Amino acid sequence: MRWISGLLAGALAACAPVAQDSAAVPAAPATDKTDVLESIANLVDDEIPEQFDWQQNFPSWYAAVTPYQIIGTGKTGIYFVGTEGLGMYFIPTTAGHILIDGGMPGEGQYVADAIRKLGFDPGDVKILLNSHAHLDHSGGLAELKAMTGAQLIASEGDRSALEGGFYLGSEDDSAMNAPPVQVDRTIADGETLKLGDVTLTAHITPGHSRGCTSWTMPVVQDGKSYQALFFCSATVAANRLVGPPQYEGIVDDYRKTFAMTKDWKPDISLTNHPEFSGMADKRERQKAGDSQAFVDREGFPAMMAKLEAAFEAALQKQTLKHNAIMSD
Repeated sequence: MRWISGLLAGALAACAPVAQDSAAVPAAPATDKTDVLESIANLVDDEIPEQFDWQQNFPSWYAAVTPYQIIGTGKTGIYFVGTEGLGMYFIPTTAGHILIDGGMPGEGQYVADAIRKLGFDPGDVKILLNSHAHLDHSGGLAELKAMTGAQLIASEGDRSALEGGFYLGSEDDSAMNAPPVQVDRTIADGETLKLGDVTLTAHITPGHSRGCTSWTMPVVQDGKSYQALFFCSATVAANRLVGPPQYEGIVDDYRKTFAMTKDWKPDISLTNHPEFSGMADKRERQKAGDSQAFVDREGFPAMMAKLEAAFEAALQKQTLKHNAIMSD
């Protein structure tokens, strides 16, 4: 299967070890970046076994870090509750709390424990959000929903994959399945979501998944307001762009997202693979005393330029390969 090779250009870039806070690691320690890439390279174009060992191949997705406040005043703002390789974000409000993404299957308890370490009760989480319906971001949502009783809000484009527990377009690849989870409410592009003193705005940025959803919100620190962006993704990763495409219209969707985000310059850009937005380095600067370490208005445009170039290169490569196969 070709999806593994796509991961080299996408999510796997986040698998290199990063220097966030150390904590008790519940899984295999992160390996050297070269070792990770070599292990994945050995799987390129192979059939994915049903019992594929995600933890062995993606150790940073399971490596614990100490949760921390990214930005905010007092107990408000945005907190990181993810792992070295997966970004999960906690947003406390005056009327309960919001959580974005649940990590891999089985990581719901890890996220709940991270919230407790911050001094909050995970039982007060009222809303679960999902950036997109791929198992490394949706896998823990069913566990978290059962644990907290929170409402899951997601896009219509990803609803079927969330509720069916599959990777859209690769429904027969059981290794890519996630625990099915019921969507309580769908949200549309430009729609706002308000809980207590926090308001988030949904932005449907499709391509990486059919309903890939990014979120923006204002956050205040030291009396100044900043615009934060939780960006879904725009990597090709596991997706087929041609022959047949992962879903109809995927190429147009990617290009729509690149055009839509061309002028976006958020103050704070947060990604569901921390490596993409340089979170480890920013965290180190924050620990050294830089209270604005995560403010980076040039980071998002630079990342998107690289992702757009990578998309066009992947499209060309997949098209050439597909044409060669069809001509045989």
